[in-house]
Amino acid sequence: MTSTDPDLLLRAKLEGETAKMPWRELQRFFANGTAIYVAPTLDLVEVAAEISNNNKTEVEAWQASGDLGQISDALALEWYEANALMWSVVVRPWVLVQPIIRDK
Repeated sequence: MTSTDPDLLLRAKLEGETAKMPWRELQRFFANGTAIYVAPTLDLVEVAAEISNNNKTEVEAWQASGDLGQISDALALEWYEANALMWSVVVRPWVLVQPIIRDK
């Protein structure tokens, strides 16, 4: 029997649960306060794993830098009007959303 790294298993699980979704389908989570912004510069699966592992130090650092946090009404409206496409993953009770930056 081989041992497996629980962190690798968690990351594989999260990767498999990550999906592209239009903001318009995710905005209900924004409305009930469970949608969390993840900056495009961060690895969504990494953030989800650190939240799952209760890594308070890393999460607080991302929050302090503005790379992770609540979504403003203005940003939600901007995404709605742009019909933005997002990466999303659930880390209960949160839905992490990350805008997909399209090349111009």
